[in-house]
Amino acid sequence: MAKKAMVEREKKRQKLVAKYAAKRAELKAIAADAERPMEERFKANLKLAQLPRNSSETRLHNRCQLSGRPKAYYRKLKLSRIALRDLASKGQIPGMVKSSW
Repeated sequence: MAKKAMVEREKKRQKLVAKYAAKRAELKAIAADAERPMEERFKANLKLAQLPRNSSETRLHNRCQLSGRPKAYYRKLKLSRIALRDLASKGQIPGMVKSSW
């Protein structure tokens, strides 16, 4: 089980990303537009730098929904390999059986 503080920090980051997504996309579009004057593009970059760091989508990290584990994460199921194996061996995931040979 991951520390609760880490899971909560990740939730906080997700809220910040959602809150600033539109503003960040707008500023990035202005900064990338080569047809705009250089001063305007520079100002857009400065405003972009003033946004909170945690509002950037690249700072998000996938975590298991059950345990909060950040590594060995299956995106499709939103679970870590350990949680997935536990649920599969209990028969709680339809169509998934533990392999044996």
